[in-house]
Amino acid sequence: MKGIIFILIASLLWAIDTLVRYPLLFKGHSAELIVFGEHLFLVLFLLPIILKSRKKFLSTKVSNIFYFFVIGGLGSAIGTLTFTKAFFLVNPSLVILLQKLQPVIAIALSALILKERMKPKFFLWAIVALIGGVMISYQDLAPGVKLIVEGQADFTSNSLKGYSLALIAVISWGAATVFGKVLSKQGFDEKEIMSGRFLMGLICLLPFLLTFNIDLNFSAIFWGKVFFLAFISGAVGMYFYYRGLKLIPAHLCTLAEMFFPFFAVIVNWIFLGKELSMLQITGASLLLLSSTVIQLKHY
Repeated sequence: MKGIIFILIASLLWAIDTLVRYPLLFKGHSAELIVFGEHLFLVLFLLPIILKSRKKFLSTKVSNIFYFFVIGGLGSAIGTLTFTKAFFLVNPSLVILLQKLQPVIAIALSALILKERMKPKFFLWAIVALIGGVMISYQDLAPGVKLIVEGQADFTSNSLKGYSLALIAVISWGAATVFGKVLSKQGFDEKEIMSGRFLMGLICLLPFLLTFNIDLNFSAIFWGKVFFLAFISGAVGMYFYYRGLKLIPAHLCTLAEMFFPFFAVIVNWIFLGKELSMLQITGASLLLLSSTVIQLKHY
Protein backbone atom coordinates (compact mmCIF):
# COMPACT_ATOMS: atom_id res chain seq x y z
CA MET A 1 0.00 0.00 0.00
CA LYS A 2 2.95 2.33 0.61
CA GLY A 3 3.57 2.57 -3.15
CA ILE A 4 -0.02 3.62 -3.87
CA ILE A 5 0.11 6.21 -1.07
CA PHE A 6 3.23 7.76 -2.63
CA ILE A 7 1.46 7.97 -6.02
CA LEU A 8 -1.57 9.57 -4.34
CA ILE A 9 0.66 12.20 -2.70
CA ALA A 10 2.21 12.94 -6.11
CA SER A 11 -1.27 13.23 -7.67
CA LEU A 12 -2.34 15.67 -4.95
CA LEU A 13 0.71 17.86 -5.60
CA TRP A 14 0.00 17.81 -9.36
CA ALA A 15 -3.56 18.93 -8.57
CA ILE A 16 -2.29 21.87 -6.48
CA ASP A 17 -0.11 22.76 -9.49
CA THR A 18 -3.25 23.48 -11.57
CA LEU A 19 -4.16 26.44 -9.34
CA VAL A 20 -1.13 28.28 -10.70
CA ARG A 21 -0.46 26.67 -14.10
CA TYR A 22 -3.84 27.20 -15.78
CA PRO A 23 -4.19 30.88 -14.80
CA LEU A 24 -0.71 31.49 -16.27
CA LEU A 25 -1.71 29.82 -19.54
CA PHE A 26 -5.07 31.58 -19.76
CA LYS A 27 -3.32 34.93 -19.25
CA GLY A 28 -1.46 34.23 -22.49
CA HIS A 29 1.91 33.17 -21.12
CA SER A 30 3.79 30.82 -23.46
CA ALA A 31 3.48 27.12 -22.57
CA GLU A 32 6.98 26.58 -23.99
CA LEU A 33 8.46 29.22 -21.70
CA ILE A 34 6.65 27.91 -18.61
CA VAL A 35 7.74 24.30 -19.19
CA PHE A 36 11.29 25.38 -20.12
CA GLY A 37 11.53 27.50 -16.96
CA GLU A 38 10.37 24.59 -14.82
CA HIS A 39 13.00 22.28 -16.31
CA LEU A 40 15.72 24.89 -15.92
CA PHE A 41 14.92 25.36 -12.22
CA LEU A 42 14.73 21.60 -11.69
CA VAL A 43 18.06 20.91 -13.39
CA LEU A 44 19.72 23.62 -11.28
CA PHE A 45 18.09 22.19 -8.14
CA LEU A 46 19.20 18.63 -9.00
CA LEU A 47 22.65 19.65 -10.28
CA PRO A 48 24.46 18.21 -7.22
CA ILE A 49 22.89 14.80 -7.93
CA ILE A 50 23.71 15.06 -11.65
CA LEU A 51 27.36 15.82 -10.82
CA LYS A 52 27.53 13.12 -8.15
CA SER A 53 26.11 10.50 -10.54
CA ARG A 54 27.87 11.76 -13.68
CA LYS A 55 30.05 8.64 -14.03
CA LYS A 56 26.96 6.45 -13.82
CA PHE A 57 25.16 8.54 -16.45
CA LEU A 58 28.17 8.77 -18.80
CA SER A 59 28.90 5.04 -18.65
CA THR A 60 25.29 3.90 -18.94
CA LYS A 61 24.04 1.79 -21.83
CA VAL A 62 22.67 3.41 -24.98
CA SER A 63 19.32 1.78 -24.25
CA ASN A 64 19.13 3.63 -20.92
CA ILE A 65 19.76 6.94 -22.70
CA PHE A 66 16.77 6.11 -24.90
CA TYR A 67 14.68 5.35 -21.80
CA PHE A 68 15.63 8.74 -20.33
CA PHE A 69 14.60 10.34 -23.64
CA VAL A 70 11.19 8.66 -23.37
CA ILE A 71 10.53 9.82 -19.80
CA GLY A 72 12.19 13.24 -20.18
CA GLY A 73 12.04 14.25 -23.83
CA LEU A 74 8.60 12.76 -24.47
CA GLY A 75 6.90 12.41 -21.08
CA SER A 76 8.17 15.57 -19.41
CA ALA A 77 8.73 18.01 -22.28
CA ILE A 78 6.94 17.14 -25.54
CA GLY A 79 3.97 15.46 -23.86
CA THR A 80 3.24 18.52 -21.72
CA LEU A 81 3.59 20.91 -24.66
CA THR A 82 1.45 18.90 -27.09
CA PHE A 83 -1.33 18.42 -24.53
CA THR A 84 -1.37 22.14 -23.74
CA LYS A 85 -1.39 23.07 -27.44
CA ALA A 86 -4.27 20.66 -28.10
CA PHE A 87 -6.49 22.65 -25.69
CA PHE A 88 -6.25 25.68 -27.96
CA LEU A 89 -7.04 23.75 -31.18
CA VAL A 90 -10.06 21.61 -30.26
CA ASN A 91 -12.80 21.44 -27.65
CA PRO A 92 -11.02 20.87 -24.29
CA SER A 93 -13.62 18.22 -23.38
CA LEU A 94 -12.49 16.08 -26.33
CA VAL A 95 -8.85 16.49 -25.27
CA ILE A 96 -9.70 15.32 -21.74
CA LEU A 97 -11.68 12.41 -23.23
CA LEU A 98 -8.65 11.30 -25.26
CA GLN A 99 -6.49 11.59 -22.14
CA LYS A 100 -8.53 8.77 -20.59
CA LEU A 101 -6.74 6.40 -22.99
CA GLN A 102 -3.49 6.87 -21.05
CA PRO A 103 -4.04 3.98 -18.57
CA VAL A 104 -4.90 1.64 -21.45
CA ILE A 105 -1.64 2.52 -23.22
CA ALA A 106 0.42 2.19 -20.02
CA ILE A 107 -1.13 -1.19 -19.18
CA ALA A 108 -0.49 -2.48 -22.72
CA LEU A 109 3.13 -1.28 -22.66
CA SER A 110 3.73 -2.71 -19.18
CA ALA A 111 2.70 -6.13 -20.49
CA LEU A 112 4.67 -5.76 -23.73
CA ILE A 113 7.90 -4.19 -22.43
CA LEU A 114 8.05 -5.06 -18.73
CA LYS A 115 6.40 -8.46 -19.18
CA GLU A 116 4.21 -7.71 -16.17
CA ARG A 117 1.75 -10.52 -15.64
CA MET A 118 -1.83 -9.55 -14.99
CA LYS A 119 -4.43 -12.01 -13.78
CA PRO A 120 -7.86 -12.00 -15.47
CA LYS A 121 -9.38 -10.39 -12.38
CA PHE A 122 -7.02 -7.43 -12.81
CA PHE A 123 -8.82 -6.42 -15.99
CA LEU A 124 -12.19 -6.60 -14.21
CA TRP A 125 -10.98 -4.27 -11.47
CA ALA A 126 -9.17 -2.08 -14.00
CA ILE A 127 -12.51 -1.53 -15.76
CA VAL A 128 -14.01 -0.56 -12.38
CA ALA A 129 -11.14 1.91 -11.93
CA LEU A 130 -11.67 3.36 -15.41
CA ILE A 131 -15.40 3.77 -14.71
CA GLY A 132 -14.48 5.56 -11.48
CA GLY A 133 -12.09 7.82 -13.39
CA VAL A 134 -14.79 8.69 -15.92
CA MET A 135 -17.26 9.46 -13.12
CA ILE A 136 -14.73 11.82 -11.51
CA SER A 137 -14.23 13.73 -14.77
CA TYR A 138 -17.83 13.42 -16.00
CA GLN A 139 -18.54 17.16 -15.96
CA ASP A 140 -15.54 17.77 -18.23
CA LEU A 141 -16.18 14.72 -20.42
CA ALA A 142 -19.94 15.10 -20.96
CA PRO A 143 -19.73 17.95 -23.52
CA GLY A 144 -17.16 15.98 -25.54
CA VAL A 145 -19.27 12.81 -25.49
CA LYS A 146 -22.31 14.84 -26.54
CA LEU A 147 -20.42 16.27 -29.53
CA ILE A 148 -19.44 12.77 -30.68
CA VAL A 149 -22.93 11.27 -30.17
CA GLU A 150 -24.57 14.14 -32.06
CA GLY A 151 -21.98 13.93 -34.84
CA GLN A 152 -20.77 17.46 -34.18
CA ALA A 153 -17.12 16.65 -33.51
CA ASP A 154 -14.93 18.94 -35.61
CA PHE A 155 -12.63 17.37 -38.23
CA THR A 156 -11.01 20.41 -39.80
CA SER A 157 -7.25 20.41 -40.34
CA ASN A 158 -6.75 22.36 -37.11
CA SER A 159 -8.93 19.95 -35.17
CA LEU A 160 -7.15 16.88 -36.56
CA LYS A 161 -3.88 18.49 -35.54
CA GLY A 162 -5.31 19.00 -32.04
CA TYR A 163 -6.42 15.37 -31.76
CA SER A 164 -2.99 14.22 -32.96
CA LEU A 165 -1.22 16.41 -30.40
CA ALA A 166 -3.45 15.06 -27.61
CA LEU A 167 -2.71 11.46 -28.66
CA ILE A 168 1.04 12.19 -28.75
CA ALA A 169 0.77 13.46 -25.17
CA VAL A 170 -1.24 10.46 -24.02
CA ILE A 171 1.18 7.96 -25.60
CA SER A 172 4.17 9.90 -24.23
CA TRP A 173 2.81 9.88 -20.67
CA GLY A 174 1.81 6.23 -20.82
CA ALA A 175 5.27 5.28 -22.12
CA ALA A 176 6.97 7.48 -19.49
CA THR A 177 5.38 5.45 -16.69
CA VAL A 178 6.61 2.16 -18.16
CA PHE A 179 10.14 3.30 -19.02
CA GLY A 180 10.47 4.97 -15.62
CA LYS A 181 9.88 1.52 -14.15
CA VAL A 182 12.48 0.08 -16.55
CA LEU A 183 15.09 2.57 -15.29
CA SER A 184 14.19 1.73 -11.70
CA LYS A 185 14.84 -1.94 -12.46
CA GLN A 186 18.16 -0.97 -14.08
CA GLY A 187 19.40 0.29 -10.70
CA PHE A 188 18.66 4.02 -10.89
CA ASP A 189 17.16 5.49 -7.72
CA GLU A 190 14.33 8.04 -7.76
CA LYS A 191 16.64 11.08 -7.53
CA GLU A 192 18.78 9.83 -10.43
CA ILE A 193 15.70 9.12 -12.55
CA MET A 194 14.37 12.61 -11.81
CA SER A 195 17.73 14.19 -12.65
CA GLY A 196 18.00 12.35 -15.97
CA ARG A 197 14.35 13.06 -16.78
CA PHE A 198 14.55 16.83 -16.30
CA LEU A 199 17.99 17.17 -17.91
CA MET A 200 16.79 15.31 -21.00
CA GLY A 201 13.59 17.35 -20.99
CA LEU A 202 15.57 20.60 -20.84
CA ILE A 203 17.75 19.52 -23.78
CA CYS A 204 14.68 18.59 -25.85
CA LEU A 205 12.98 21.91 -25.05
CA LEU A 206 15.86 24.07 -26.29
CA PRO A 207 14.95 23.67 -30.01
CA PHE A 208 11.37 24.80 -29.25
CA LEU A 209 12.63 27.88 -27.43
CA LEU A 210 15.13 28.78 -30.17
CA THR A 211 12.97 27.90 -33.21
CA PHE A 212 9.73 29.64 -32.28
CA ASN A 213 9.39 33.36 -31.65
CA ILE A 214 8.77 33.22 -27.91
CA ASP A 215 8.70 36.44 -25.90
CA LEU A 216 10.84 36.11 -22.79
CA ASN A 217 9.03 37.25 -19.67
CA PHE A 218 11.32 38.90 -17.12
CA SER A 219 8.61 39.54 -14.52
CA ALA A 220 9.66 38.44 -11.02
CA ILE A 221 6.06 37.41 -10.27
CA PHE A 222 5.95 35.18 -13.37
CA TRP A 223 9.24 33.43 -12.55
CA GLY A 224 8.22 33.09 -8.91
CA LYS A 225 5.13 31.17 -10.01
CA VAL A 226 7.18 29.02 -12.40
CA PHE A 227 9.56 28.22 -9.53
CA PHE A 228 6.56 27.21 -7.40
CA LEU A 229 5.37 24.86 -10.17
CA ALA A 230 8.85 23.36 -10.52
CA PHE A 231 9.15 22.76 -6.79
CA ILE A 232 5.64 21.46 -6.04
CA SER A 233 4.83 19.22 -9.00
CA GLY A 234 8.35 18.73 -10.32
CA ALA A 235 10.79 18.24 -7.45
CA VAL A 236 8.49 17.03 -4.65
CA GLY A 237 5.72 15.52 -6.80
CA MET A 238 8.02 13.49 -9.03
CA TYR A 239 10.10 12.34 -6.03
CA PHE A 240 7.03 10.73 -4.47
CA TYR A 241 5.96 9.43 -7.87
CA TYR A 242 9.20 7.56 -8.50
CA ARG A 243 9.29 6.33 -4.89
CA GLY A 244 5.88 4.82 -5.51
CA LEU A 245 6.72 3.45 -8.97
CA LYS A 246 9.69 1.63 -7.47
CA LEU A 247 7.38 -0.26 -5.08
CA ILE A 248 4.45 -1.20 -7.33
CA PRO A 249 4.01 -2.53 -10.89
CA ALA A 250 3.59 0.02 -13.68
CA HIS A 251 0.09 -1.28 -14.52
CA LEU A 252 -1.07 -0.50 -10.96
CA CYS A 253 0.76 2.83 -10.89
CA THR A 254 -1.14 4.09 -13.94
CA LEU A 255 -4.47 3.32 -12.23
CA ALA A 256 -3.39 5.16 -9.06
CA GLU A 257 -2.48 8.18 -11.23
CA MET A 258 -6.16 8.47 -12.13
CA PHE A 259 -6.71 10.10 -8.72
CA PHE A 260 -5.18 13.28 -10.14
CA PRO A 261 -8.48 14.66 -11.57
CA PHE A 262 -10.28 13.84 -8.30
CA PHE A 263 -7.69 15.74 -6.28
CA ALA A 264 -7.95 18.58 -8.82
CA VAL A 265 -11.72 18.70 -8.15
CA ILE A 266 -11.09 18.76 -4.38
CA VAL A 267 -8.52 21.55 -4.76
CA ASN A 268 -10.99 23.57 -6.85
CA TRP A 269 -13.69 22.92 -4.24
CA ILE A 270 -11.49 24.11 -1.36
CA PHE A 271 -9.79 27.09 -3.02
CA LEU A 272 -12.24 28.15 -5.74
CA GLY A 273 -15.56 27.10 -4.21
CA LYS A 274 -16.48 24.76 -7.09
CA GLU A 275 -19.02 22.08 -6.20
CA LEU A 276 -17.94 18.51 -5.41
CA SER A 277 -20.71 16.17 -6.61
CA MET A 278 -21.81 12.81 -5.22
CA LEU A 279 -20.99 11.27 -8.62
CA GLN A 280 -17.37 12.37 -8.26
CA ILE A 281 -17.16 11.06 -4.69
CA THR A 282 -18.60 7.72 -5.85
CA GLY A 283 -16.09 7.59 -8.71
CA ALA A 284 -13.21 8.22 -6.31
CA SER A 285 -14.51 5.45 -4.03
CA LEU A 286 -14.57 2.99 -6.95
CA LEU A 287 -11.06 4.04 -7.95
CA LEU A 288 -9.72 3.62 -4.41
CA LEU A 289 -11.49 0.27 -3.98
CA SER A 290 -10.20 -1.17 -7.26
CA SER A 291 -6.61 0.03 -6.70
CA THR A 292 -6.59 -1.40 -3.17
CA VAL A 293 -8.01 -4.77 -4.23
CA ILE A 294 -5.49 -5.09 -7.09
CA GLN A 295 -2.63 -4.28 -4.70
CA LEU A 296 -3.74 -6.56 -1.85
CA LYS A 297 -4.71 -9.49 -4.08
CA HIS A 298 -1.63 -9.06 -6.36
CA TYR A 299 -3.75 -9.19 -9.54
